[in-house]
Amino acid sequence: MPIQEKENNSQNRVEFRAELGVTLIELMLVVIIIGVLATLIFPSFEKQILAARRGDGITHLLRLKIQQEAFRIENMSYAKTEQLGLPTSQYYTFVVSDVSATTYTITAKAIGSQMSDKTCLTIQIDQSLNKTPAHCFF
Repeated sequence: MPIQEKENNSQNRVEFRAELGVTLIELMLVVIIIGVLATLIFPSFEKQILAARRGDGITHLLRLKIQQEAFRIENMSYAKTEQLGLPTSQYYTFVVSDVSATTYTITAKAIGSQMSDKTCLTIQIDQSLNKTPAHCFF
């Protein structure tokens, strides 16, 4: 601590001033607190990302359903996979199955990092708007 002399009312007084700063212990405590908060927040953040990507997959399924209905208006049956313009996605592959004059099923299968969404790896929708598994459709 530096000592500074200061004159006050004709008297010499010695005044001690502590230097302001951050100690290593205080810095380590801040780093530990940030680390604990990050470990608590990251899993929640990851779930939100998976749910948002699943929402995109559901949007694609519903768009394909609209394309199927438009195709059926002009044709005798619903479109097969090759007849539809399937969307491309980094997180899902899309397939049309069980196609007939009255039925179809559109399936989205998770790929890549979306495979972490264990409860909704495969989501489906059919001509009657039956959604499987139901808990995956918000």
